[in-house]
Amino acid sequence: MENQTTTLIDPKSGFCSKTKTYHSLRPHLQLPPLTSPLSTTEYTFSFLQHSPPPPQTTALLDVVTGHRISFPELVHFTENLASSLYNRFRLRKGDTAFIISPNSVHIPILYLSLFSLGVVISPSNPVASEPEILHQTNLSKPVIAFVTSQTAHKIPDTVKKTILLDSPEFESLITSQTREKVDGLERVGVYQSDPAAILYSSGTTGRVKGVLLTHRNFISMLASSIATRGVKNNKITSVTLCTVPYFHVYGFVYCLRLAAMGDTLASMGRFGLRAMLSAIQEYRVSDVALAPPVVVAMVRNFGVMDGYDLSSLQTVACGGAPLSKRVLEMFKERFPNGYGLTETTARIFATVGPKECEVTGATGKLISNFQAKIVDPETGESLPPSSPGELWVRGDTIMKGYIGDDKATAATLDSEGWLRTGDLCYIDKEGFLFFVDRIKELIKCKGYQVAPAELEHLLQSNPDIIEAAVIPYPDEEAGQVPVAFVVRQNGRLINESKIKDFIARQVAPYKRLQRVIFIESLPRNATGKVLRKELINLVLSNATSKL
Repeated sequence: MENQTTTLIDPKSGFCSKTKTYHSLRPHLQLPPLTSPLSTTEYTFSFLQHSPPPPQTTALLDVVTGHRISFPELVHFTENLASSLYNRFRLRKGDTAFIISPNSVHIPILYLSLFSLGVVISPSNPVASEPEILHQTNLSKPVIAFVTSQTAHKIPDTVKKTILLDSPEFESLITSQTREKVDGLERVGVYQSDPAAILYSSGTTGRVKGVLLTHRNFISMLASSIATRGVKNNKITSVTLCTVPYFHVYGFVYCLRLAAMGDTLASMGRFGLRAMLSAIQEYRVSDVALAPPVVVAMVRNFGVMDGYDLSSLQTVACGGAPLSKRVLEMFKERFPNGYGLTETTARIFATVGPKECEVTGATGKLISNFQAKIVDPETGESLPPSSPGELWVRGDTIMKGYIGDDKATAATLDSEGWLRTGDLCYIDKEGFLFFVDRIKELIKCKGYQVAPAELEHLLQSNPDIIEAAVIPYPDEEAGQVPVAFVVRQNGRLINESKIKDFIARQVAPYKRLQRVIFIESLPRNATGKVLRKELINLVLSNATSKL
């Protein structure tokens, strides 16, 4: 039966005409047996044991201070910290540790130490408000918090233990030799099915949810990353500058995959465009991981890159939110795009190699060991290539569920393991995924559905516009009408009338913009997603505004 199904799979798109399911055409990955005791830390370090980088190779680098940690030190410090947390702070398997800190060289060490103990990691945004932190700690119920002197005051009294990451005490936990080891961290007995992390959803369409990920999820993610990278030349060490926050799944996985690959992870606690460019030049950075707002800032201020030697830079990776086609075009040759969610432990579609990167607007092809469906949101019918519908995915990196929210889990995960992404997408005949819009963000106008992303792409194709966001506005006759917030290119004076005419010439009447509002910058969260609720509230609160 399996061979029969295989013969029905299209060799270009991976679509099976019988099951109406897309299958990954990338090589199948052999993962460790699910029942084998194995923590994410053990799996990460197993790659270093199998193919160790030269001992002097830098594992972690602070581009602000120049502080370096080698790979032998990374392993040693991880074991030291795990031992201290186990013996002095009595952390045990199943406990949850809350972390609220900017990026630093200490965070990857902390993650690996906690993973090795079976402690569940729950990182949060350091700029989150105290009520937001309270909601997150109510979900995760941590027994300890790792904070900085700038974030310590946000931790509620219900968390009894706190450790300052920017204190001499924490430094001593990492560097000092302890006589009490955890027997090589083996006696803890961490299994792949054990919970590993609680990461928080963006909350752009509702209240923040805690996404529960297992060690198996991270192990599968690492296996895919290593396979995508291919055979590594240990004489050449790549240096990746990660500007995205380590509390987000995008930055979180960089902490693990670069350690497993034997490459250098460069951190900067506070982002600055010129500081980033200076770091690329000084440390010969080969790869940089960015959030969309940074890419947009680079496009808006393209001249700022003049005078910096960026010749070492090979790839620019971007994730967290979709980018416009115009911005993509300016980075296409060095831009491996991807699609993923916190609920999928980061990317599940990826562009691999220069040829796949040439497909403008595509977010890549399905990664190894994954299946996908495109489902009609109205009928539930699975759709063939080039037909837009809701993307459903299934594979080893799918979350266990939402912590403390069985209703949301049941609405997102079905009994067969399919995760409903809530994203309107299509997969073309070559197997590339194209993102259309969030289903919840579709504008219902005169009985039709209008995708904000379609209008945003058109707006951003205008050379006078750098970025735009389209939102619904209530209308008695139409139900909803599209309204655009526009950021003009520096020095450009295009007006509302010209923008409306520009769009009207290219779309059906029901898609035409009813209003254009100019704004200096779009409100975004830490990973670059536009905060549409803020824009909607801005329009609705302006009582004098009339369409």
